[in-house]
Amino acid sequence: MIDKTAGSVLIPKPLLRAPEGAEQNSIPLPGSLPFWGPELEQLDHITCSLNAPCSQSLTLFAILLQPHQGTARAEAGFEVTTVRSTRVVLDNTICPAEILINDGKIVSVLPGKSRTYASGEKVLDVGDLVVMPGIIDPHIHACEPGHTVLESYSSATKAAAAGGITTIVDMPMNCLPPTTTMANFDAKLKSARGQCHVDVAFWGGVIPGNQDELLLMLQAGVPGFKCFLTGCSDNEFPSVCLQDLHMVMNELEGTECVLLFHAEQDLGQWEPVAEDPAEYKSFLDSCPDAMEVDAIHTIADLCLQYKMPCHIVHLSSAQALPIIRKARQKGAPLTVETAHHYLTLTSEHIPPGGTYYKCRPPIRGKNNREQLWAALQEGLIDMVVSAHNPCPPDLKHLDEGDFFKAQGGISSLQFGLPLFWTSAKSRGFSLHDLVQLMCTRPAALSRLEDQKGSLRPGMDADLVIWDPDKEFEVKRNMIHHKNKLTPYLGFRLCGEVFATLVRGRLAYLKGKFSTKPQGDLLVTQRKTSIRITSPYY
Repeated sequence: MIDKTAGSVLIPKPLLRAPEGAEQNSIPLPGSLPFWGPELEQLDHITCSLNAPCSQSLTLFAILLQPHQGTARAEAGFEVTTVRSTRVVLDNTICPAEILINDGKIVSVLPGKSRTYASGEKVLDVGDLVVMPGIIDPHIHACEPGHTVLESYSSATKAAAAGGITTIVDMPMNCLPPTTTMANFDAKLKSARGQCHVDVAFWGGVIPGNQDELLLMLQAGVPGFKCFLTGCSDNEFPSVCLQDLHMVMNELEGTECVLLFHAEQDLGQWEPVAEDPAEYKSFLDSCPDAMEVDAIHTIADLCLQYKMPCHIVHLSSAQALPIIRKARQKGAPLTVETAHHYLTLTSEHIPPGGTYYKCRPPIRGKNNREQLWAALQEGLIDMVVSAHNPCPPDLKHLDEGDFFKAQGGISSLQFGLPLFWTSAKSRGFSLHDLVQLMCTRPAALSRLEDQKGSLRPGMDADLVIWDPDKEFEVKRNMIHHKNKLTPYLGFRLCGEVFATLVRGRLAYLKGKFSTKPQGDLLVTQRKTSIRITSPYY
């Protein structure tokens, strides 16, 4: 309909589709609005003044108002064939570009806007919003099967999609049974099927006595295995000793597998001085830096001995950085992650009884945090993860405020991108740095670098579309994790996610999710040689 009252043209949004062969952005709408885009998603129609230059284009508007099949309104679940933005983050530049998608893969990346469109193309033009590879988070706890009071694949992957994450890698514990045998891995896969809004890969676990299961799980699709050097809060996932590690690394030597370490180690006969359990300092004193330092000494020595890829999860203590640097200089294939809470929070600001800040290793002081940021800039820390480990209020013992009774773990999966960017941009980090730390390197760690982590032809069309300048406040009603308890409630963060595409489909769009979960379970079968292993001694 054309409403010329008040000198304007009113165009209902379902009719905002350019004629076949027309350049979409030639439509002279206010601010050069795209036909699918963040501005249009908030409107039911466009009102355009009849004054120049709009009045010069009434002929084009008349063409636009001709009936077309379907609608131009983008919705969660839609499959997109082209994504266009003035800010596309490619390997070596940020530029206007179109990303062409077919069958879930990136077919081509075209600079500029020089193309005409065939009938039936589904073009998502997002103006000057940033388009970059989807975030890959290689450290989350979905807690299925067995502990759905904590989290589920449905809720975790919704939170991931809302945060611009297109792939998560699920840890092998905090579920029942843990992923430590082939049968347990099958149970994990069964619980995940049909629930996931983003792609999901899976780590296996190493516990005492399960070395005969490892090659089977590796062949079935896990990229590596996680272990603890000191007690895990999950009683089904006991820690390993040095002898166990020698047996495991001898078993896995020569495979493409990576071994992940929770890097804390008991300190012999040392005991902390008993203090007020509601004071965070009491808990922090019970987890000194030396626990991480000693563990990382052990890991570095093993990594050098076997030349097997090893990875330190959620590094907290900056005192361990010189050990990592020295091991790498000697040729150790050692990688390191840290978590958003270690880069954002500090022990000085944790209130008495604030048990929702408890995690292991612990959040340390401000000076330690700044050293971690410096290590990121140096390249000594390879990536940043959420280490999302949800917990309901009752297990945090909020009524008592006892840090020693409270279960550890911080929920942050949905907010990793803005948490990192809010602090990183003021420290001189670029969007390309962000892609390296949260997309490319996590893909390599997870053995997904041939399909995830960059916007190159042949890669999965996994994209996050976001506004790095938009500020928002973290509120409870926006959180999609099953448990809403998080230290970040009330934080003002910078960087709002507009849409998340998983293999070309809109898994998330402006607060809405695809009605049908369409994430894949990433279990690429791997070839491993069958050989007779020799004793490690």
